[in-house]
Order: sequence, then C-alpha cells, then structure tokens
Amino acid sequence: MTLYTHYRQERVYFDEAFDQALCKEAERLDSRRVFLLASTSLAHDTDFIERLKRALGNRFAGFVTGMPAHTPREAVLEMSRAARDARADLIVTLGGGSLTDGAKMVRLCLANAIDDLDGFERVRTVTEADGRSVQPEFNSPDIPQVTIPTTLSGGEFNITAGCTDSRLQAKQSYRHEQLIPTAVILDPAVTLNTPAWLWLSTGMRAVDHCVETICSKMANWQADGAALNGLRLLCEGLPRTRRDPSDLRARLQCQIGAWQAMEHNQSGVRMGASHGIGHVLGGTCNVPHGHTSCVMLPAALRWNLSVNAEQQARVSAAMGRPGEPAADVVEALVRELGQPTRLSEVGVDASQFERIAQHAMHDRYIHTNPRPITSPAQVLEILALAA
Repeated sequence: MTLYTHYRQERVYFDEAFDQALCKEAERLDSRRVFLLASTSLAHDTDFIERLKRALGNRFAGFVTGMPAHTPREAVLEMSRAARDARADLIVTLGGGSLTDGAKMVRLCLANAIDDLDGFERVRTVTEADGRSVQPEFNSPDIPQVTIPTTLSGGEFNITAGCTDSRLQAKQSYRHEQLIPTAVILDPAVTLNTPAWLWLSTGMRAVDHCVETICSKMANWQADGAALNGLRLLCEGLPRTRRDPSDLRARLQCQIGAWQAMEHNQSGVRMGASHGIGHVLGGTCNVPHGHTSCVMLPAALRWNLSVNAEQQARVSAAMGRPGEPAADVVEALVRELGQPTRLSEVGVDASQFERIAQHAMHDRYIHTNPRPITSPAQVLEILALAA
C-alpha cells in the first residue's frame, strides 16, 4: 500500500519580502514573543535582523546566532535555554539547514524538558543495524516554527531533524509530524549572501532528493511528478545562478525546485544509499551537507544500476541528456557547478571507510536502497566507487 500523508504545513510564501511575510505570519498566529535563530554571517553582514525587528515591533523577543554545521546537541541546548528565557511562542530561523533542524530540536527540547545531553535519548528515533526502527513516545512540540531558508537542502519541508551527538561523532534522527515548520518563506533576495559553494552544493542536495525519489523502489506517480519537475527546475536554475549570482528569478526557480524535491516525504517514498551514507559523512566526518550528495549520488546510481536502469533513464531525460548514464549526467552537473566529485576531495580517505560503513547500517535509508544492502561490505563497495 502507498499512503499519502498531508503534513500540517500551513503556508509557503514565495517571491515576497521576508520581513513582510513574517509579519503577516506572526499576526495570523497571534504570536507575541517571536524568537529568532539566525546565521552568524547574516547577523554581521546584513541588515536583515534589523528589518525583522522593525517589521515585528514589540512582538520581537530576541535572537541568537551561531548554530554549527550538523546541529550538535550542545548548541541546541544553548539555544533552547535562550528561547525558554525569552518566553518564545514562535521560533523563526533565518539561515541554512543546520538552523532549520536546530529550531526543530529546540522545540522538541522545550516540549519535553530536555536540559542535558543525555535527555536527547528520550526522543531519538533509533534504527537498528537490521533496519528495524524504534520510535519513542514523547510530547509533541507545541511552539510553531517559521523558516526563512538561505540554502536549498529542503529540511523546512520535512518532519525529521538531524542532530549530532558529538561524543559519538554520529548524526542521529528525530522524527515527529509536528516538527515540520508551520510556514516557510522563500525570498530569493535573502539568498544573495549565501556563499556560492554552499548555495550550489545544497542545490545538489535537492537534486539528490529528486533523483533518489525517481529511482526509489517505492516510487509512485505522485512523487515522480514533483521530483521530475523539480529536477528540471534545478538543472536549469543552478547553472544560471553560478553564471549570474544576482539572478533572482533563477534563485527563486531553484527554491521552488528544492520544494518540489521534498514531495517524497508525504508520498510514501524513501531515499537510498546516497542519503544514508551522506548522513554519516556529515556527522562522523564533518563533510558539508551538500557535498555529501555531490560525491555520493553518482556512486549510488552506479551501484544501483542493475535494479533500476529504466528509472535512471528517466533521470537522464529530465536532466536534458537522454540516453546517457544517469551517474555520468549527475557527475557532469556537479563538475559544471564547480563542486567536488570524489571523497578524497572532501577529506575522506579509505582508512575511514570501515567506520562509515558500520555507522551507515544504522541509517534508515540504507535499508530502503533500491538494491538491497544487508551488510557493511556492500556500503564499502559504494564508498569505493566514490573514492
């Protein structure tokens, strides 16, 4: 059975000034204590926070900056305390995927009185090495979230958060239907300050969402429709933004493509090895989120080709190069965008492969890969293709 689940994301604003859109949303939600989690660079280099303060007036309750990559537990606790002290009734993020996940985790901590590192274990989704998933019971997050993303990784459109246990060097999963932000504001002007490498590499993360949706063993027409169109938008828009970073229409096109790339979450489609291994590369090896897709997606496609060649052919066609191997087409796009294509280029060598493979067996997407993965040895084969 394929089940479509409509998660309760109530609004997506696009092509509207972020400060005005947030003001509308705060009024709609009747929020009186709006607390902001912001990118450090945006806080220092732009007037965005001042614009939000002016727009919100006495609704603005304060802000914090400085979420490290991959959302470590320590930073989440610090931001949770700040949000609690501010008596926040709406949490807003202005930044990339680590902040988006950070706000989800802050809301989870506040709802479940988590105030130390071990407390996260009470709400963590555990995937066993055989693929069995254990979902604990806990309080639903009750503070709404509005996300103003500056990258293309798409976490604002799903019900899962990734958070790293630095003691284990492991990025772990947290899942609840109420974790999805109540509203998302897509303003391409906000992304102009995003470093080019980060914008383009997270764009490849969105491409990865599309490709693994189309190639999934759970693929269906509903998810495919969004993924195929999202892939076309991204493949056209990303090179345009590299050639002309000031092209706001191309940036919005990429934002819409990244939104469509996330349809799989509601359509019953799960990702595969590129995502599963990528999560480990982030939390264990500190590889940036987008770069994990740049280096792993072509390798995963090559390893899976024997079981989904027809689906991969649809990927090549959607990317404008019908008849060519999908792995080669994806890798060519990565190169066109000036991003890394090999693990060695992101600081990962063969001495780390065994540890990566062992950790990957505890990621749920390893167990939904199109070609079954039943042991770390098969993960090692995929890593070798990306070396």
